[in-house]
Amino acid sequence: MTTRSDAVAERRPAYLSDLAAGTDRFFDKRRETCPWCDSKRLDLLLRTTDVLQHKPGVFVLDSCKDCGHVFQNPRLNEDGLEFYYRDFYDGLGEENMNKIFGTKSSGHDGRTNMVAAECSPKQWLDVGTGHGHFLADAKKVLPDTEFDGLDRTDGVVIAQEKGRVRKAYQGSFIDLAPEFADQYDVISMYHYLEHTVDPRAEMAAAAAALPVGGHLAIELPDPECTWARLLGKWWISWLQPQHLHMIPIANLRAELSALGLTVVSEQRAEPHNGQDVISAAILAMNAALIGGEDLAWRPAPPSRARALLRKVTFNASVPVLALAYLVDRVSASVGGKRGLSNTYRVLARRTS
Repeated sequence: MTTRSDAVAERRPAYLSDLAAGTDRFFDKRRETCPWCDSKRLDLLLRTTDVLQHKPGVFVLDSCKDCGHVFQNPRLNEDGLEFYYRDFYDGLGEENMNKIFGTKSSGHDGRTNMVAAECSPKQWLDVGTGHGHFLADAKKVLPDTEFDGLDRTDGVVIAQEKGRVRKAYQGSFIDLAPEFADQYDVISMYHYLEHTVDPRAEMAAAAAALPVGGHLAIELPDPECTWARLLGKWWISWLQPQHLHMIPIANLRAELSALGLTVVSEQRAEPHNGQDVISAAILAMNAALIGGEDLAWRPAPPSRARALLRKVTFNASVPVLALAYLVDRVSASVGGKRGLSNTYRVLARRTS
């Protein structure tokens, strides 16, 4: 049986080869204008490292003074996206992420009920579906709806094998969208657009694929959330280097309208997942102890002493993490009304 240490050792030569020439080759040229409104009035918002996988590299988020759009600048190119996504959702990270998504279902009913309040869909396509855990839960609420999923990764194939989706599409949504024309009553993009190179093109493809009267459901991390400012680089929803765009809700509304869609429902407080402080505490502690983790993109495994120190310190930190969890629970009860919600949802109907 292959152990995790074996899998890490097997991947190490390829990672070290990729890193031999440095990380600059993973980035496009820096932009001087906002990709949303073309303004030249940009501010440095955040400079950070990869606080999740701890792969080498420095990542910058700029914000637009005119429209508020937040974007990675310089942005990862295709080679960079491949490198930094590798072993996160699949490979070394697959088992862990599958556990997380398998238990992280608190917002699933909220998504489904938001759509069900406006329509009774017969066919629903979820874009960026991953392993299809949301669709499995949605089926329980809407048993008469047929759910299909699309994703770039093998996760969607696994979702089909597990019976969570009827049809599995693997590839680029923009490339595949023309064949979906008028097929689906609902197209959903939950925590998808922030990962894409061109979110406006993704939205345009969805609008073109929907029939008149069809619905586009979107859920995104809220860059206007107070926790984003309070926690800085430890706010998990920055999710660098994966999140390329963070879209303020006003910008999303305007773009939907320009595409011939009318917003019929909007939620700011309801989607809040109440995990900001506990996630930040875990990320910060993990960063401080990362020297004790066996990582394929580091030249060698850690010493036994460093690995033991990491384990002992994490175990001793339980009271701190419990306090962080309590802060999240208390703030979640009032957060939505005071700008602390970390997520928003929008449902729009195609009207033209």
